[in-house]
Amino acid sequence: MRRMLSGLVIVAGAVLALAPGVRAHHSFAAEYDANKPLTLKGTVTKVEWMNPHARFYIDVKDEKGVKTSWNLELASPNVLRRNGWLRDSLSVGDEVVVEGSAAKDGSKMANARVVKLADGRRVFAGSSGGDNPAPAAK
Repeated sequence: MRRMLSGLVIVAGAVLALAPGVRAHHSFAAEYDANKPLTLKGTVTKVEWMNPHARFYIDVKDEKGVKTSWNLELASPNVLRRNGWLRDSLSVGDEVVVEGSAAKDGSKMANARVVKLADGRRVFAGSSGGDNPAPAAK
């Protein structure tokens, strides 16, 4: 019995060591601030359709025309599919509008809540922060 238990512990340790994405997974509250809502309009520059979270990147121009790149987190591809997304719902070059929550550390990163796609559809991003609008700033 002791050998079997030791073997299971070794196998479990090996599985965890080979799955860095699982170890790196985080909660919404650890990284994003629901009290920092934002809306971004920009051009998609990259899409990563992978677990544990899909991501996409957009270039946003400010009123002076200065471009800033943003990293936007979505839910997993499985959750996105259940919310009406297809693998090609976002393509490089698409103009999108994103509503979400900014990163706590002030970086150009956000958790997307709703995305208005290039075809005009508004799709829920399956965010771990939920689909309710963020509370109004005080």
